[in-house]
Amino acid sequence: MKIDLTDTTSSKINSALMDARRASGSTAAGMVLTLVIVVDEGSAYDALRSANDASREHPSRILAVIKRAGRSPRARAGTRLDAEILVGSDTGPGETVILRMHGELASHAQSVVLPLLLPDAPVVVWWPENAPEKAAQDPLGALAQRRITDAVTAESPVDQLALLAAGYTPGDTDLAWTRITGWRSMLAAALDQRPSKITSAVVEGESYNPSVELLGMWLANRLSVPVERMVTNGPGITAVRLRSKDGEFVLDRKDGLMGTLSIPGAPDRIVALKRRETAELIAEELRRLDPDDIYASAVRTGVDRLSEPGADAPEAKAAPAAKSATVVEAAVATPRVTAKVPAAAKKSATKKSAKAVTKKAAPRKRSAG
Repeated sequence: MKIDLTDTTSSKINSALMDARRASGSTAAGMVLTLVIVVDEGSAYDALRSANDASREHPSRILAVIKRAGRSPRARAGTRLDAEILVGSDTGPGETVILRMHGELASHAQSVVLPLLLPDAPVVVWWPENAPEKAAQDPLGALAQRRITDAVTAESPVDQLALLAAGYTPGDTDLAWTRITGWRSMLAAALDQRPSKITSAVVEGESYNPSVELLGMWLANRLSVPVERMVTNGPGITAVRLRSKDGEFVLDRKDGLMGTLSIPGAPDRIVALKRRETAELIAEELRRLDPDDIYASAVRTGVDRLSEPGADAPEAKAAPAAKSATVVEAAVATPRVTAKVPAAAKKSATKKSAKAVTKKAAPRKRSAG
């Protein structure tokens, strides 16, 4: 069932939802959460399709917020709310409401969304693109227990990780982290099967891929070892190598579908490591609504902990593998403070140091002669 409402209000939308539910023969709302999608018109179709597929596992009320501020001053000054309601076979087991906010109303989306939230149910906000720097401080993000972003859609995906770390609030997560769940599970299972002291690690994958960086940061944080970052043609992550005294643990995936897991002293195994669709990623994130502390510690580790092939890693040398992750993080997080020295003082100090060097060097010349 599809219902179009033009120049409407939140109360009229709620009434239309109740009428649609009665018409379909279901007076009770069997939904477990409210999923708010903040998206533009160009990306709305793909985002709604992914959300509807995920709602088959998590029946939910989906509210798609599309902001149309307007191009002309007259259009920006006016306000109008148009709604498109989908119930029944058009949207799966839940309900979908597409909210198009025109003019100044686009700046107050939370006032429209708040009356439409399911009572006594969790709220999740998802930004498929153009996520705010601090999701928890966004008016819509403040309504949610869980906030989902996607760093891969940013203009500079790797730099976006630093913004996610700086603005992190418990309840934040990113789909770049969700994409490496299979890799993390396989590597953890390999080390459980044959416990070994890991001395270093190598992560291989395509450039400008935040998932590759996050996987390396997770390894550096959990194992407290130097991690080397190697660029390949992809797709996505292509291999992870964990070096130990017993041999090398290798998880290799060249085609984006199947991977090969190699463990010292055991035969190679073929494992499933398919690159998942957005609907599967959203469904995974909706399974848990508590803060992800492992993601928080990984994203705060910093991309600078990863070294390129052949480059020195001062942080890794300063923090041996025996140190705990907390000590390593504290060492990396300590800022360098440089005091400002006046030009005259610098000149005087330079002359004094030059004289001192001359005096120390004089005896060496006499002895050498």
